[in-house]
Amino acid sequence: MNFKKMTSALLVAGMCSAAFAADGEFSLKGNVQTQATKMIADTDNNLSSLWIRANIGGLYKSENFDAQVMLRIFAPQFGNKIKDGDGKTTSYDKILADLYWANYKWNFDTYKLNLKIGHWKTDWSQSTHFGTYIDKDLTARGLWMRDYAHNALEFGWQTGYSNFTAMLATRDNKANTGYIRIEEDLKFDFPLEAKLAYRVNAVDVVQNTASITHRLATYLSYKPLDFLRVYGEYGFIVTNSEKVLTTAHNYVAPESKYMKPGDAYHPFYLGAEYSPKKDCIMSTFMSSLYVEWEHINDRAALTGGKDIDNWAWTVAWAKKIANSKLQFSVYSGDEISDVGFAFRLTSTIK
Repeated sequence: MNFKKMTSALLVAGMCSAAFAADGEFSLKGNVQTQATKMIADTDNNLSSLWIRANIGGLYKSENFDAQVMLRIFAPQFGNKIKDGDGKTTSYDKILADLYWANYKWNFDTYKLNLKIGHWKTDWSQSTHFGTYIDKDLTARGLWMRDYAHNALEFGWQTGYSNFTAMLATRDNKANTGYIRIEEDLKFDFPLEAKLAYRVNAVDVVQNTASITHRLATYLSYKPLDFLRVYGEYGFIVTNSEKVLTTAHNYVAPESKYMKPGDAYHPFYLGAEYSPKKDCIMSTFMSSLYVEWEHINDRAALTGGKDIDNWAWTVAWAKKIANSKLQFSVYSGDEISDVGFAFRLTSTIK
């Protein structure tokens, strides 16, 4: 483990705690997570993947300012493998700056404004397997595979049922690549939520030769019964048909490498969640049960012609017990008949 990094991180956390103690609320947050996956077709390994990690950081909240810093820590077995000049590979601990953002807030009689800057994540998924088509690479799926990290400046306006955000984000340290992202989130008095978002890599073409990709997505969630919720998400992702000179000195490839001029994808998924009431005997066995089906047109093109079905499915179970959350999923692999399993245990530190 890099002792200097850990010492610096703890020092920052201590300084933040001291600075914020007199104003607002500052709390340390953390958890230990264990995750394992297994595809039945993978006969060469006991598990297809395994990791154990820790997340630790602090959250400050006040009437006019919020901020968060979270570190993600992996042991050497799940961390970085670095090859030296002699060709020897050594495993090292990995410490990631997972979240760090500051949010300035202004509260008025009929609306609220905020300005957020930093590094944070968005996630529209429900069982964590499908969705977030506005941001995420379509080739990624599986347990907790749908969140997306932004380095951005975001303006927010909240009034009535509406929560509107407009983001300017960068994908490099000179702001030569990036995107504009706009989202409207509507939550009504009755159990209906609707989201609509648009994203375009407009920053890429300011200094570079690049194709423009437009991403549109919408999400709906409705609860017809206290214990049942139905939901779905649809995306439309299209790259302009005009070809660009890929040999240009300032050419920038699309963030999703499979996107080519003229390509269009319209992924969608439908799902249902069963959440038994606390006085129901089923709540002893589960907090939520999800069933989801996803379709992506011409999914094989996303993986260079790999034999893969357009349809995919998952059944996901979750149960909260005291300070712990257990998650178990059964899902399809490259083909609907390929079955995989995933398990995650999150133990929260408070």
